[in-house]
Amino acid sequence: MSNLRLTRRTFLAGTGAAVLVRGGLLAPAAAAAAVKVGAPAPAFTATATTGKGVSLADYRSQIVVLEWTNHDCPYVRKHYETGNMQALQKEATGQGVTWLTIISSSPGTQGYVSPRQADELTTTRQASPTTVLLDPTGVVGQMYGATNTPHMYVIDKAGTLVYAGAIDDKPTSRRSDVQGAQNYVRAALQAVAANQPVKTPITRAYGCTVKYP
Repeated sequence: MSNLRLTRRTFLAGTGAAVLVRGGLLAPAAAAAAVKVGAPAPAFTATATTGKGVSLADYRSQIVVLEWTNHDCPYVRKHYETGNMQALQKEATGQGVTWLTIISSSPGTQGYVSPRQADELTTTRQASPTTVLLDPTGVVGQMYGATNTPHMYVIDKAGTLVYAGAIDDKPTSRRSDVQGAQNYVRAALQAVAANQPVKTPITRAYGCTVKYP
């Protein structure tokens, strides 16, 4: 049975379908199934570490990156411990891109943090997101079909989702693999800035599963 579940999950992830893992079983995500690259990005409101509600609509007419994260995940650590994620954040925000880091780990699970802990992580890792959003109920994550950490999305100025998937083409937790990797997010941002179509708009995200309730 475990092999069947893994095979089905792999198939769905490869086709871009939303897959959520709950209790080791595959659970349907009807809302996430509606998310589609090339269509308007779903509207949402989440709470920032300041306690303020932040909406995607607040960044209308701006390019937006959504980064699902879990600081204890070795795949996320790969990109933060090498400075790869921070460099991409600084590069993007320096060009006027809004970068929203989203934490969907539920209380008591790997990656869950309080607002204070989230801010401490931003400081100690020298990260540069526009803001960090907390999604402990998983509503936003499931809306977007975020399955892994990191799971990345790019939204253009028109509010269209133009990229969804992995940060790069090296699906390992080895820090040495950051060098020479093809960074899909950077390529998507460059294409959007040049008013060009994103050559690889959908890839399979890799990393730890998002720890939904």
